[in-house]
Amino acid sequence: MLPSIEHRLAAELGARPQQVNAAVALLDEGASVPFISRYRKEVTGGLDDTQLRLLEERLSYMRELEERRAAVIASIDEQGKLTPALRVEVENADTKQRLEDLYLPYKQKRRTKAQIAREAGIEPLADELLADPTLTPETEAAAYLNVEAGFADTKAVLDGARQILMERFAESAELVGALRAHVAEHGIVVATVADGKENDADAAKFRDYFAYREKLADIPSHRALALFRGRNEDVLRVKLVLDTDPEDGTRSAEPNPCERRVMVHAGIRDNGRAADRWLVETARWTWNVKLSVHVELDLMNELRARAELEAIRVFAKNLKDLLLAAPAGPRVTMGLDPGIRTGVKVAVVDATGKLVDTATIYPHEPRRDWDGSLHVLSGLATKHGVQLIAIGNGTASRETDKLAADLMKLKPEPGMTKIVVSEAGASVYSASELAAKEFPGLDVSLRGAVSIARRLQDPLAELVKIDPKAIGVGQYQHDVSQTRLARSLDAVVEDCVNAVGVDVNTASVPLLARISGLNATLAQNIVAHRDAHGAFPSRKALLSVPRLGDKTFEQCAGFLRIMNGDNPLDASAVHPEAYPVVERILADVKKKARELIGDAATVKALSAQQYADERFGLPTVQDILRELEKPGRDPRPEFRAATFRDGIEQLKDLEPGMLLEGVVTNVTNFGAFVDIGVHQDGLVHVSAIANRYVKDPAEVVKAGDIVKVKVVEVDIARKRIALTMRLGDEVARKPAAKDARPPARQGDGRRSERGQDVPSANNALADAFAKATKR
Repeated sequence: MLPSIEHRLAAELGARPQQVNAAVALLDEGASVPFISRYRKEVTGGLDDTQLRLLEERLSYMRELEERRAAVIASIDEQGKLTPALRVEVENADTKQRLEDLYLPYKQKRRTKAQIAREAGIEPLADELLADPTLTPETEAAAYLNVEAGFADTKAVLDGARQILMERFAESAELVGALRAHVAEHGIVVATVADGKENDADAAKFRDYFAYREKLADIPSHRALALFRGRNEDVLRVKLVLDTDPEDGTRSAEPNPCERRVMVHAGIRDNGRAADRWLVETARWTWNVKLSVHVELDLMNELRARAELEAIRVFAKNLKDLLLAAPAGPRVTMGLDPGIRTGVKVAVVDATGKLVDTATIYPHEPRRDWDGSLHVLSGLATKHGVQLIAIGNGTASRETDKLAADLMKLKPEPGMTKIVVSEAGASVYSASELAAKEFPGLDVSLRGAVSIARRLQDPLAELVKIDPKAIGVGQYQHDVSQTRLARSLDAVVEDCVNAVGVDVNTASVPLLARISGLNATLAQNIVAHRDAHGAFPSRKALLSVPRLGDKTFEQCAGFLRIMNGDNPLDASAVHPEAYPVVERILADVKKKARELIGDAATVKALSAQQYADERFGLPTVQDILRELEKPGRDPRPEFRAATFRDGIEQLKDLEPGMLLEGVVTNVTNFGAFVDIGVHQDGLVHVSAIANRYVKDPAEVVKAGDIVKVKVVEVDIARKRIALTMRLGDEVARKPAAKDARPPARQGDGRRSERGQDVPSANNALADAFAKATKR
């Protein structure tokens, strides 16, 4: 029998069963992963948030497996077919697939040809021919004619006997598992273009797969998802074949390896006996008619599942990097949402993110009111003391960046700084119910400018208002399980928000709702209480919020900050339950909390072991001392911005060999996309990311990084830019390619006008550029 769930989880996590038991108990009690990883280190033995997230996911899978196991045992037992040996096999099934393989012969199914043959009394013939191949099939079949049941001749009788054996072989869990393993190792995925799609413009993005063969085990996530999308759009025909199969699709005269496995399983040998050829054909039919389709479906589903899991992992990693990007901080910021004919939308927010002014200017075509626009911006900058200018990276971004540069020349005294920021998801927020409630009288387009300004001040606080899927930093995000994707991304947002912590007296409802223990209702109650009664003076005052009880307080208090409140510890990550530890420390050093907090010399001289006890162990005390030394530590890096090169504003301005600075917008398995200020992200293929072998681009770069790149190739027709981060590479200087073929749709991580991800189905962004970036 399998070990307990806790022991299996411990083996997977590389932890002790006691750690897993403790973590499972906390999760079952309703504790969140951020709370457990931060404030229950002694209980779990220091399991971190990554281990806990995996534990949470696998715990759900294993509990579902146990429920299904119980149902399978009950079903087989009701049929009176549960033998002791079968029970042992079912109880030892360690995956859902293995369990379903064992259950297959006992599943209720529609009436099959094999069942009809059994009802006609033909099963003894099948058993006789299998047991004694010296018998002549046609002679033996004559004794089983049954006209009323539809078996009027020996051919029909032998076909019925074959159906019985085929069904029996195909329902063997051991055989199915062995065949699945063989095809998983030796399977080749073959794709061809569907009839009539060869010259279809919309199918051009799939042309890399029009004549495609690749080993199943070697297909990376992005290519697998591209194949599935091409098949779903009826552009590609995709099938799974064996590496021993003839490439022309013909059937070999000799049994293939899978057919031979069926023969071995059934004890069939071709020794020239009377029934041998009939039995060999039965084995071949079993594979070709029954099992090949079943195994192909299983393995292609496995491929899709692996590809989805990897795509979701990539998206989650990019989202985390984006959410934890460096904040510019509490400075008065002007947000510019660029546009041409509709004008540039302007919004000014104060240091707390509160909207204080708006305008619409028309510096570009068709009005070209450059001077008038500068006058408006200058007036707003003077009136509000603007320190930062945030420029959305959509249409007319570089032109608007020039306008901001002219403004800074016109008004150098405030020391303004301009930064181009990603506006991905800004339009989604602008049209959302949340934005309508926040700015009921404000035009939708101006709400986007507010979002752009705020995401420069604090990316995390602003991006939590947007559905993570709308931020567009994934690969093939629309092709994966949306439920699983949402669950993964929500976990990332929760972990990021709680890692940073929030000021409960300024945080929005969406931000508060992501805090451990809170939900949208409680977050709304907190804001309503704050609006009605003023700022919370202490963490303890949160207990006066409707529906926020002791258990919720325990979960959320450590992640909520009270700045300049009654107790200085309320502004730290020290949990209120641990304040007695700090009080003991204060008594020993004979200082008040405000004096000790930030006094690194005094704190470093303390021994954590001295203050550890049964309730608060060494890990907790060490965390407390680190927090006292540097209170309110923010895990995010210091803020800096990329500088786009002047005069490089469109694809036609690029030339091979140019050295540019840019911002990484998206990291996929095949490379990193970089915004270099020309309205189209360039791709640094994984082979060009470093002067060494790199398996995963995320090892080197992350979303939000500022990097130096060299232009390798520009394809204006298809709007593609190949870049390299190996700046010493020699690049052939040649004019930009004038590809006459119709442009492909935008690819993963490449922005639409609003900066959102517009997924593509092919891997040309990886493979075509690979050729351009190899030495």
